[in-house]
Amino acid sequence: MRSIIDSFRKLDPATQLRNPVMFVVYLGALVCSVFTYFNFDSFHLQITLWLWFTVLFSNFAESLAEGRGKAQAETLRKTRKDTQGLRINDGREELVSASSLKVNDLVLCRAGDTIPGDGEVVEGVASIDESAITGESAPVIRESGGDRSAVAGGTKVLSDWIKVRITAAAGNSFLDKMISMV
Repeated sequence: MRSIIDSFRKLDPATQLRNPVMFVVYLGALVCSVFTYFNFDSFHLQITLWLWFTVLFSNFAESLAEGRGKAQAETLRKTRKDTQGLRINDGREELVSASSLKVNDLVLCRAGDTIPGDGEVVEGVASIDESAITGESAPVIRESGGDRSAVAGGTKVLSDWIKVRITAAAGNSFLDKMISMV
């Protein structure tokens, strides 16, 4: 419903001017509307209605995409804000917020945990669900050493456990870059 309302709000000429192709269709719809008003017949009415339908549908599609993008960004922000990790400090485990982790902190991630930040697996092997990042539904195996040891914050450990050395400071992670892009 919000997208429908926004599609009518976007009929403002200043908003239409940002998209040159649709602005030309918008101008055509205005000219045809005036022409149809003074020289009414069914053919001109049909052309006018089709042009207005095209403009409104374009605005609706744009509003829908913007709404989905904003919702996705909010979900990613919530994931970043709510994520916690078990930081290992001098052999002790302490539950900390993902935003308080610093580069080179060591974090233990068990099955069911969300990885709190971008890092490198230094010990263990685990199956990771990276669908939030890559869109791929199949889990991937991450283990220490080799070329498959990097993990991204916001992904989920499906089985086993890993120790991750954080490599990106809060605000510079892959998840933060995705949020700013969206």
